[in-house]
Amino acid sequence: MFGPWTGGLMSDQAAPPTLRAARQSASSVGGADPSATTPRTQHPLPEALTDVEMQAYRSQGYILRRAVFSRVEIEQLNAVIDPLAAAAVARSHEGHEYRIDGRRFVDLGDQTLQFEPAPFEQNLRVLEPAHPLSSAVLTLLRDARLVQPMQALTGSDHVSLWTDKINFKRPGGSEFGWHQDAPYWMHDATHLTQLPNVMVTLDDVVPGSGGFRVVQGSHQAGIHPARNDGTQLEGFYTHDDEVDFSQVVEFNEPAGSAIFFDPFLIHGSACNQSGKRRRALIATYQPANLPTLKTKQVVNLG
Repeated sequence: MFGPWTGGLMSDQAAPPTLRAARQSASSVGGADPSATTPRTQHPLPEALTDVEMQAYRSQGYILRRAVFSRVEIEQLNAVIDPLAAAAVARSHEGHEYRIDGRRFVDLGDQTLQFEPAPFEQNLRVLEPAHPLSSAVLTLLRDARLVQPMQALTGSDHVSLWTDKINFKRPGGSEFGWHQDAPYWMHDATHLTQLPNVMVTLDDVVPGSGGFRVVQGSHQAGIHPARNDGTQLEGFYTHDDEVDFSQVVEFNEPAGSAIFFDPFLIHGSACNQSGKRRRALIATYQPANLPTLKTKQVVNLG
């Protein structure tokens, strides 16, 4: 575990032993200002969401909590993720490779690897799911700083995992077009309104690095019309006419921040034009005792 949290940052000297062990084993846009639209909570803070945060989630579709995890915690997690990703890429030739809209995908066991478009097809863009490959990822997903807010957002006393992924967003990394998550999952889940997401930033997000951005309030209209551009994935991307750029909020936040957001919220990111990585772990929770999206196993989290 990351260790009990007492409302402050964990000591730099107190590296959680299980995370150290996991690391050792793993080595085998312009828009609105989020500070003006949602409460920003600094340490110390309770794990449970406040009434003000719940109201923000209902009205705007997201909650931002800055620096929820310490830099030491994030550095330890990244030390696990980097070799994990390298190992997955090294084994990608063993999987089933296919193309969607010209982009390279590989199914490797229970994982799907999505690569950057040409000419950077050897660069991993997304790994989903990550938790079966790393106990450190699963430990973070079970942390009360994520679980307790998700209990409130799912309306459940106990929660389980729906899916999780790592977005790598290397320098030059491609954009993620405007989309909602609900259309991806509507054929696999009947409980779409109980699938809240959380993004945990794994690097400091600087302007120009393709920070996560949302169209605040867009979740209130349900599923928006999709693109009609003849691509294979047109049905999963939101039509450009549905994006109100006056309501776009971009998050340039420190590593360890957590952004909780509704599955119906329109979101995306621009390409990374900086020289810095912009990695993030995104997880989707659901009520307890329900199977995950890909492995169909039940992963109760708290």
